[in-house]
Amino acid sequence: MTMTTGVEPPADQQNPAPPPGSRRWLLLGVSNLVVVVVVSVLSWYLLADPTSSPWHFYPLPFNAALFWAILFIVFIGFNSEFVGFDRLGQPLRGIAVLVSTAVFAVAVTWLLGSGLGALFPDFAGSRAGGMGYFSGALFVLFGFGTWVMVVLNWQHWPWTALGMKQPLIGLCEIAFVAIPTLALYIVIGLPAVSSSVTNPMMSLDTVLGWFYSIVVSVILTGQTLDNWPWKLFGGGGKTALASTIGNALLGTAIYFVMLPLAKLLVGSQASAELGNTIHQFPAQIGVCWAFWMIFWANGFGNRFAPAVRAALTFVLAVGTFLLYYRFAAGNVLHEPAVASGLAGNALGFVDWLVLWTLIYVVAFESMGLRRLVDDPESADVR
Repeated sequence: MTMTTGVEPPADQQNPAPPPGSRRWLLLGVSNLVVVVVVSVLSWYLLADPTSSPWHFYPLPFNAALFWAILFIVFIGFNSEFVGFDRLGQPLRGIAVLVSTAVFAVAVTWLLGSGLGALFPDFAGSRAGGMGYFSGALFVLFGFGTWVMVVLNWQHWPWTALGMKQPLIGLCEIAFVAIPTLALYIVIGLPAVSSSVTNPMMSLDTVLGWFYSIVVSVILTGQTLDNWPWKLFGGGGKTALASTIGNALLGTAIYFVMLPLAKLLVGSQASAELGNTIHQFPAQIGVCWAFWMIFWANGFGNRFAPAVRAALTFVLAVGTFLLYYRFAAGNVLHEPAVASGLAGNALGFVDWLVLWTLIYVVAFESMGLRRLVDDPESADVR
C-alpha cells in the first residue's frame, strides 16, 4: 500500500518479498496492469462509453463522480490508512471499499448537482455540457494536491508529532486541510467555471494545466523520489513548509515544461485547432505520469532507485499519452475527436485507470495474483 500509507504495516501484514534475483515482482506487476486495464475498459463500456453504455453519463456526470471517488479513496486510504477497513479480510475489505466509494461518489455528485445546484446555478446539473457537475468536481483537483501532500510530503505532520493515532490523524487532516483547499477552490477554481464571473484569475484550461502540474510534483517528490529533496530540510514542520513552497514552485516549472512538450506531441495543426485548450494539456500528460507513478509504486512495488523510477514512469507516461490520444480514445473507447488526429480527454479514462488501480491493487491487494510472489513453486520470470 505504498501510495496510501505513511507508515510501514506490521511485519505480519506485509507482502513477502520475492527471493533475491527473482523477477516475480515483474510478473505480478504486469498481471496487475492487465487486470486493471481489462476491468477499466469493460466497466467503461458499461458506464461511460458513448456508444455502448445504456446510459448517457459521458463525459459528465461520469467524470464528476470519478473525481469524487478518487477523493474518497484519498480520505480513507491516504489520510486514514484504511482504518476500520483493515479489520476485514479479503474479499470483504475490497468490496467494502468499492461499495462505499461508489456510494460516496454518486451521492456527492447528485447532492451538488441537484441540491446545491438548486440554490446556486453554477452547480446545477442542468447547465449546458454538464458544467454544473464539473463546477463541484473541480474542488477535487485542489484536494488531490493538498490532502495527498500532507501524507506523502508532510508525513502526517503535525498530528504524529502530537502523539495522535488513527483514526484521529485522518479526521484531523481531512478537517483542517479542508480550509486551505476550499480557499484555493474559491479563489482560483470556482471563478474559472462560474457563469457570472467575467474576469477570473486564470482560465479553466490554465487552472487545470497548472494545478495538476503541482499534483504531479507532489506525487513525484513524495512517492517516486522518496520525499526528496524536501526531506533534506530536517523533517517535521521544516519539511512541511519546504514541500509546500517547493511543490508550488516545482509544479509551476513542470507546467511550463509540459506546455511546449504537449504542443510537440500533438503536432502543430492539432495545437492550433485546440487554441487556448492546449493550456490544459500539461494536465493531460500529467495524469498519465501520475497513473504510472501510482501504479509503479503499488503494482510493481516501487522497484529501482528513485531517479530511475522518475525517468521510467515519465517515458511510460509519454507513451501512454500518445497511445491514448492517437488510438485508444477514438478506436477503443469511442470518445469524440477534439482536434486533428486526437480524441478523448485523458482526465477521464486515465483517472479511471488510477481509480481501479487504487481499488484492485491497493484495496483488494491484487486478490488472486499474490500467489505469483507467495508461492515458491510458481514460475519465476527472469
